[in-house]
Amino acid sequence: MSATVRPLTVERYTAAARPEWDEFVRTSKNGTFLLLRGYMDYHADRFADCSLIIRSGEEIVSLLPAHRDGDVVASHNGLTFGGFIVSSRMTTPMMLRVFDVVRAHLAAQGAKTLIYKSIPHIYHRLPAEEDRYALFRHDAELYRRDLLSTIDMARRPPPQERRRRGAAKAMKAGVTVAEDTDFPLFWDLLDRHLQARYDVKPVHNVQEIQYLHAGFPQNIRLFTARDPSGGLLGGVVIYEADEVAHLQYAASTPDGFAMGCLDRIFLHLLDEVFAQKRWFDFGNSTEQQGRYLNDGLIEQKEGFGGRAVAHDYFRLKL
Repeated sequence: MSATVRPLTVERYTAAARPEWDEFVRTSKNGTFLLLRGYMDYHADRFADCSLIIRSGEEIVSLLPAHRDGDVVASHNGLTFGGFIVSSRMTTPMMLRVFDVVRAHLAAQGAKTLIYKSIPHIYHRLPAEEDRYALFRHDAELYRRDLLSTIDMARRPPPQERRRRGAAKAMKAGVTVAEDTDFPLFWDLLDRHLQARYDVKPVHNVQEIQYLHAGFPQNIRLFTARDPSGGLLGGVVIYEADEVAHLQYAASTPDGFAMGCLDRIFLHLLDEVFAQKRWFDFGNSTEQQGRYLNDGLIEQKEGFGGRAVAHDYFRLKL
């Protein structure tokens, strides 16, 4: 006799379920601190949350961080990535059932489209691409592909000599690198840097990043480069997950750029701070939903040894 298959149920997330949600994320095979409610909810005023909890009986089998805009549900535009969060017990047949019930639930709520932001495999503690197979089975459309530049730290390619020369130049000039907590000082530099170079603003303002750092001090880390007198030359913000150290922001002054301060910071992080990390992720180098590759940006990242990992976005008609 085959084992009885319990039906799956879908429910909307409410604040009362926060302890359950957070505990499941922490023990999941593909969740990171970005998917904890303390991080997700900092911008709750900007997104109409419609996150889902999928259960078999009382047991949670999956979570879907999501928000709704009209008849479109996305997973989740306020986050770098989303998609189903699953435990080590998730199987491919179970994931197919999860997609069936979630698709039916969203359609019954009047949603017409699901925008699905997959979680890149480097962030998985264990293989967790059952969702990709389910997306294929449901005829989801791959409509965007970003390109992350990542380093497998156990098989790290050697950096370009020019990156080493830049770091050596900074060291000769007396540039020092250290972990820092002066987010307002760095944010003033970051604002000016992004405005001058790309005509954009940081995704987070300084009040938001200070709030998030206070909640996740072990995960959101600032490293700065300073001249011998203590003046700020540049810095980077790292989002540290269990498997990955991810570059969230980087900026330098013109003098810092000329002195090679970012080369100095990155090699310090790769050679020392995160040398034992499984992955280092320099982030995305594509624009226009993946159709345009910023050659200059990716050349710098690949100069440190970064190699390509795809980050896929899907559109599923409900």
